Amino acid sequence: MKLRIGFGFDVHQLQEGRELWLGGIKLESKKGALGHSDADVLIHAICDALLGAAGLRDIGFHFPDTATEFKGIDSKILLARVVQLLKKENYTIGNIDCTLILETPKINPHIDSMKQTLAATMQIDSSDIGIKATTNEKMGYVGRQEGVCAYAVALIQK
Repeated sequence: MKLRIGFGFDVHQLQEGRELWLGGIKLESKKGALGHSDADVLIHAICDALLGAAGLRDIGFHFPDTATEFKGIDSKILLARVVQLLKKENYTIGNIDCTLILETPKINPHIDSMKQTLAATMQIDSSDIGIKATTNEKMGYVGRQEGVCAYAVALIQK
């Protein structure tokens, strides 16, 4: 068995009047993320971690923001396609661990829903997904509520 680890990071600006999608679910928020797709930073970071672990470049390579077919796309569709790319290379997902960084809204009440949604999309058990959240203690672009970011690591096996 061959084990590989990948790391992912994503960041998006926050703007009033936009929807906030994180971990595949829509959260109530005055501000939402700006992006070519639904701007779900958590899913994008997971995609990059999985792709990186498999040596398959990054999310922008596979789903460029210049392609109209991805305009406004649900990021769960992108994640499902990444999982298919891994399967094509005979990889399975061991586990995912990720951290969301934003000031508001509170993420803890939504973690179980996120895990269930992500697990169904990746066809893995929800116990194989770790999601944590923190603030940036009011410092920087996250602290000023100008942006949201996420980090993810993934273990895959062949």
